Amino acid sequence: MTLDPDTARRLRDGMARGVLSFPLTSFHDDGTLDPDGFRAHVAAQIATAPGAVFPACGTGEFFSLDEDEYRQVVTIAVEEAGGRMPVVAGIGYGWAQAARFARIAEEAGADALLVLPHYLVAAPQDGLVAQLEQIAARTRLPLIAYQRGQVAFTAASLRRIADIPNVIGLKDGHSDLDRLQRLTLAAPEGFLFFNGAATAEIQARAYATVGIPAYSSAVHAFAPEIASAFFTALRDGDDGAVEKLLRDFYVPLVELRDRVPGYAVSLVKAASRLRGRPVGPVRAPLTDPSPADLADLKLLLATGLDLVGADL
Repeated sequence: MTLDPDTARRLRDGMARGVLSFPLTSFHDDGTLDPDGFRAHVAAQIATAPGAVFPACGTGEFFSLDEDEYRQVVTIAVEEAGGRMPVVAGIGYGWAQAARFARIAEEAGADALLVLPHYLVAAPQDGLVAQLEQIAARTRLPLIAYQRGQVAFTAASLRRIADIPNVIGLKDGHSDLDRLQRLTLAAPEGFLFFNGAATAEIQARAYATVGIPAYSSAVHAFAPEIASAFFTALRDGDDGAVEKLLRDFYVPLVELRDRVPGYAVSLVKAASRLRGRPVGPVRAPLTDPSPADLADLKLLLATGLDLVGADL
């Protein structure tokens, strides 16, 4: 496949400029897709000038979208971005289904694809590499592999996937710094790495020590003011501001997130609704926060916004 080298450059430039936005997918109260709500949400995200926008990924509940809904979500994100920043769409499941989603994203105008972990089964390293080879052979778009859950590459496998012409980077959700250091040392020059840990700001300084300063921010989906303030403080070496935001907002957010499986998405949507954003509920198997957890979230959100001089 012919690869556009400009995409990797634009992503690299964007990663240095700001956080990576993973917008939520908007649903009506009856669980149907809300295209207008999503358009409003993604437009608000893009207006804050993130480094790139990643629709229909984990935070965007990719796993709950059918192909027609996926097409609408990616198309809207591309339209709203208007070429101002790269649009990286999520794809996943086995390689045959991933290739179908890749084709839709390509037709919708996406710039690249984030390959979410495959469905259900554990696999050997040869199989993990072959999965990417099969997808890469079926799309012209650049691929970013996502290691999380049952997907974890060795340094030898990293060298193999980096040799696939379409594969330009790796997003990590394991937070194993020993493994990450080995991977960054094994990678060719220019290969992109992203911190994809849940609530990535918690580990942003640690990732930076092994050469991975770029990160995705779920907080950006509901409080770009907080996410941008943290990114700026981290970039400028303002340790006092970084530690205050971590202590008073991010660590309590993680403690709240850890109460219930799936809150990594559910709390983000709930916080967006608290700010009047039209994102709607989560789809099963996720569940919305309990009234008690929602009350705690509202207090925490007000605290975080107050720390950066913003209002609820």
